[in-house]
Amino acid sequence: MERVDYCVIGGGIVGLATAYQLLQRQPGASLVLLEAAGSLASHQTGHNSGVIHSGIYYAPDSLKARFSKAGAQQTKEFCREHGIRFAEPGKLLVATSAVELDRLGRLEERAAVHGLDCERLDQAELNRREPNVSGLGALFIPSTGIVDYGEVARKLADLISAAGGRVITGATVGSIVEHSDRVEVATGQAAYSCRRLVACAGLQSDRVAEMAGMKIDVQIIPFRGEYFELPESKWDYVTHLIYPVPDPDLPFLGVHLTPTINGSITVGPNAVLGLAREGYPKFSVDLKDVGRYLRFPGLWHVARSNAATAVREVRNSLFKGSYLQECRKYAPGLSKADLLPYEAGIRAQAVRRDGTLLHDFLLAETDRMIHVLNAPSPAATAALPIGEHLAGKAVLHPAS
Repeated sequence: MERVDYCVIGGGIVGLATAYQLLQRQPGASLVLLEAAGSLASHQTGHNSGVIHSGIYYAPDSLKARFSKAGAQQTKEFCREHGIRFAEPGKLLVATSAVELDRLGRLEERAAVHGLDCERLDQAELNRREPNVSGLGALFIPSTGIVDYGEVARKLADLISAAGGRVITGATVGSIVEHSDRVEVATGQAAYSCRRLVACAGLQSDRVAEMAGMKIDVQIIPFRGEYFELPESKWDYVTHLIYPVPDPDLPFLGVHLTPTINGSITVGPNAVLGLAREGYPKFSVDLKDVGRYLRFPGLWHVARSNAATAVREVRNSLFKGSYLQECRKYAPGLSKADLLPYEAGIRAQAVRRDGTLLHDFLLAETDRMIHVLNAPSPAATAALPIGEHLAGKAVLHPAS
């Protein structure tokens, strides 16, 4: 059994940022990062819209708000330092009704609390900036950016290796046993004895925590986010990120138009219950995943509370015309032919047994372990300060 100071489980951007920050804090420490998939950033990190979020949506006292603002700045600084392309086209939150105009006012007040620059646009100014977008007004957040988070993740892995850490892919953890002075972690190929373990297992975070003997009252419910891509002839359709005004009564944000760093424009996502935690092709099914959440009372509470929304999202998933109507609320010129296939993403949504959807970061800790049980959007944006926070909790002291 190999002895190391730190073991990090999970090769998504949060796990990589945590390992990177640990080695920044404690140069020369021995560290191994274990990723079950054959490549890094193969799940949520590599299946999102690539947005560097400003943090405007989040409650001022939440970890999401704290980490998002710091994360946006640190992500841009990291990209500049390491030559990773990013851009700041800015985001337009587009109001299409009087109710949404009123919500824009509240978001503008929240931006002021967060110290975010924003600009209120009337209908004429919105139309001047985005002729293909229809709305009564908008809120412009100039700091919102775009990047390829897979590229950021790969650079973090390179830096971890350069600092003496090891990043191992294809390493599925099969057992975790905590002792008073160490944690033993075994994969199919090797076993490690570490002094501190940090698990950032994303879609499998609840299973990894339970494997380690943690008593938790949450389960990961996978929500599938389906995207489309506009044809290359329409890659100049919008120049800003175009987002709907969030409805506080709905659990997810809704469909938006997002320019990407490679020049394309994605449309989406919707949010439907996933039938496999890691099955990205449409109609993927994992009976083990489905059976687990069907036995979980929290799922049924969520279903009862969001029945109308669920029906609409399933309809949008099955019928492109229905999905198109969501887009046409603020992009009326789009047609079915404009919605080209694009790879889906799967969100790891932590749900309590009483049906509470957790919207903030959630950690579970013991003397020698930290498990990240919920890392919702903007986890990619916030990865560096999240990693710093986790490293601060996990870093070894002389007596440890």
